[in-house]
Amino acid sequence: KLWGPPLAAAARSTMAAAMMQKTSSSMLATRAQRPRVAGRTVVKAQATDKLWVPGAARPSYLDGKSLAGDYGFDPMGFGADPVALKWYRQAELMHARWAMLGVAGILAQEVANPDQFWYTSGLPENLPEPFNRPEALGGLLAFEFCLMHWVEVRRWMDYKNPGSVNQDPVFTSNKLSNPEMGYPGFDPLGFYKGDMTEMKTKEIKNGRLAMFAFVGFTLQAQATGKGPLASLGAHLANPFGDNIGANIGHCVTPSSANIGGLTIPLTCLWPGHA
Repeated sequence: KLWGPPLAAAARSTMAAAMMQKTSSSMLATRAQRPRVAGRTVVKAQATDKLWVPGAARPSYLDGKSLAGDYGFDPMGFGADPVALKWYRQAELMHARWAMLGVAGILAQEVANPDQFWYTSGLPENLPEPFNRPEALGGLLAFEFCLMHWVEVRRWMDYKNPGSVNQDPVFTSNKLSNPEMGYPGFDPLGFYKGDMTEMKTKEIKNGRLAMFAFVGFTLQAQATGKGPLASLGAHLANPFGDNIGANIGHCVTPSSANIGGLTIPLTCLWPGHA
């Protein structure tokens, strides 16, 4: 009887403390669990989403998955219209592929024939026989126009009705898989191994770099009158005297060119040119 009340009181105090600790722990766990889980989810999403500028807001119409090389870049909102976005992607693909061919051709031509300036290589006097004659040059341009027109019309048809031009109009047994517009299954070297996502991303990345490179080659040619490799050599020989700052405002492009008796005015895109 002497020890009963103290022991009972101690037991009650111990049980109350345990219950309070359990309740408090549960409340803290509930309050802490939600933000931690949500925080991890947000961080993970931000870590896997590649954007053109860290922290930039991704437009709702660019999900980062539907288009290869999509990093959420559209500061002017041109792609908000789904129809326009589809056309812009095809235009970017075509420009990227032409730029890659052009840049490779400029570099190869300068290596193979460094005495010929690539910027003037298309003038009649620099063309081989018989294309350097005015009448032959006109025929060449007409032939190129007809071929390009035919190809672009068929590409437009595929844009309006995907898959409608997969079959050769002459040799009907020849068909293309054309799983997606802009990717007609062209793979002569067999690089395609099943998943085109990585290949499409590499292509558009290299194409974008080539477009920038071609603009740089053009401005460089207008300012210095040299090809890219010759300009690089001049810069390495004199880094402080032959660089972009020293060439601003210079332009060696003639004011006009005479092709087959037709005078074509020319302009210089380099900034600062009067």
